[in-house]
Amino acid sequence: MRPTILIIDDDEKIISMLRRGLAFEGYEVLTASNGAEGLNKMLENDPALMVLDVMMPQVDGFEVCRRVREAGSSVPILMLTAKDEVENRVKGLDAGADDYLVKPFALEELLARVRALLRRKPDTNNSGNSRLTYEDLSLDPDAREVMRDGQRLELTAKEFELLHLFMQNPKRVLSRDLIMDKIWGYDYSGESNVLEVYIAMLRQKTEEYGGKRLIQTIRGAGYILRSNS
Repeated sequence: MRPTILIIDDDEKIISMLRRGLAFEGYEVLTASNGAEGLNKMLENDPALMVLDVMMPQVDGFEVCRRVREAGSSVPILMLTAKDEVENRVKGLDAGADDYLVKPFALEELLARVRALLRRKPDTNNSGNSRLTYEDLSLDPDAREVMRDGQRLELTAKEFELLHLFMQNPKRVLSRDLIMDKIWGYDYSGESNVLEVYIAMLRQKTEEYGGKRLIQTIRGAGYILRSNS
């Protein structure tokens, strides 16, 4: 069965280009020209992935993303934005998006990111029943629950995957390339800072209640889950 991809964008030229390109690659394609229509089609069709534009009238991409996650869906979401600004990327990722792509973009790059997101669907067979712990931080892969010092942390899907990787490898330096491969499934262009954005958001959430920093930067080498005190 071919994966179904839902495109939500108010730009007919982009919809047309993506419909042709994705169909040529063998995907079933659904389209919506606004956020409200897109939400209805998402609920009715349960697509394998969504390509979601940010700037749309009435219900914008951020709101669509939030409503999808509030509905309990873990469908991978690739957001399209015309604004290459950190605050917009953070806003989209924090709303529950899994990845972002700045317009204008090459179709080949979008296809690569679609393939990577589809490969990174949660694997429920390998999580096991064991809760991972490091100091006062704990992660339950089955319940997809993260706790720190008795406080439950609300993480997006990608934040959870990233923290899970760190929790599986405490006190081990993880290189940027290794993290990108494990979490996103392919090598981003050198100028992309998606990992740095996620590290910053994960630190903010894990330190929200006054906890000391556990995700450390090892300059020139990568990142490590380790207490410096």
